[in-house]
Amino acid sequence: MLYYLFEYLDKQFNFPGAGVFQYLSFRALSCTILSLIIGAVYGSKIIDFLRRKQVGESIRDLGLVGQMEKKGTPTMGGFILLAALLIPVLLFANLTNVYIILLIITAVWTGMIGFIDDYIKKFKNNKEGLAGRFKIIGQVGLGLIVGLTLSFNENVKIRVYDKPLLSSTLGEVQQYRDIVNPMITNVPFLKNNEFDYNSVLFGWLPDEYTWIIYTIVAIFIITAVSNGANITDGIDGLAAGTSGIIVLTLGVLAYLSGNVKFAQYLNIMYIPNSGELVVFCAALIGACVGFLWYNAYPAQVFMGDTGSLMLGGVIAVISLAIRKELLIPVLCGVFLAESLSVILQVSYFKYTKKRFGEGRRILLMSPLHHHFQKQGYHESKIVTRFWIVGIMLAILSLVTLKLR
Repeated sequence: MLYYLFEYLDKQFNFPGAGVFQYLSFRALSCTILSLIIGAVYGSKIIDFLRRKQVGESIRDLGLVGQMEKKGTPTMGGFILLAALLIPVLLFANLTNVYIILLIITAVWTGMIGFIDDYIKKFKNNKEGLAGRFKIIGQVGLGLIVGLTLSFNENVKIRVYDKPLLSSTLGEVQQYRDIVNPMITNVPFLKNNEFDYNSVLFGWLPDEYTWIIYTIVAIFIITAVSNGANITDGIDGLAAGTSGIIVLTLGVLAYLSGNVKFAQYLNIMYIPNSGELVVFCAALIGACVGFLWYNAYPAQVFMGDTGSLMLGGVIAVISLAIRKELLIPVLCGVFLAESLSVILQVSYFKYTKKRFGEGRRILLMSPLHHHFQKQGYHESKIVTRFWIVGIMLAILSLVTLKLR
């Protein structure tokens, strides 16, 4: 909103300083500062409100050190994240940008799914929360919206630069063409790293129907990453800190992909208008850091599904928007490890129970962070080491820009 106000003041009245709002860097830094203030300052008021409403965490005794001490800690702290994210974005972002619109929808949509789940757990005395099939339906619905938008919206495009033409008066003239609704993406570590989704079926499907494959991929990625973030949110500060590292990396990738000079220099896909995603990423980074003020050990509030599903969903959609979805297994390696630990543990337990009559376990407990807790590590040390792994994976993700 401020973006449009100062744009108007700059054009109509040449208002001093109004033009600074046209700079991406200024708006991104403003978003970070404002989201930090909202999260860190007003977060305490939201926590007090949740405490008055007795929205406390009910703890199931799993035999973990310090676990029962967390009983009654306010949950649904995802509202702090949502407020610290959406308010700066609405104020500073270009709200006509298709990517910003998609991400606002994603944040609200996944936040609502998480809120319904948390509400059922706390106020309906149902520890299972929202049935898994309804969560999946909600995630699939969002995947359809994202997949179809990226497949058909005319503002979704990539720019391909051809060999410059030589002009007698102007010298070299750069030639380019915009590919609208491209069904291609980046593949990390490969030199010619563009992948056409139509090749999944070896060209069997006509090009005009490739959007079906792309939408299915979008649904899978959104579901997988949002659930991965949800599983990771098991100890103080783990999901918020890990998500902040991932979003910072995506912000760098979005800036490079949305800047024609950097895109050409790095020989990566140039995506017009994707630079605006930096503003959204900056707001989310500030929201995560502000939330950590209260969520770091010992936590004063938990984000609940309201926050964790939102974080995962937003990360997935940003990756899809900048055509880096195939980088997710590397960048979101912590989420992947946590999810795989649960899948392998449950699968192996069921297999051994069927074969030997007694279920056996690969880990002491799943998800993975609980395994390390069972080994006697303090949760603050586990979180710090997971953050370090997340930083290493983020650096590796950035290295893929040149390592091919």
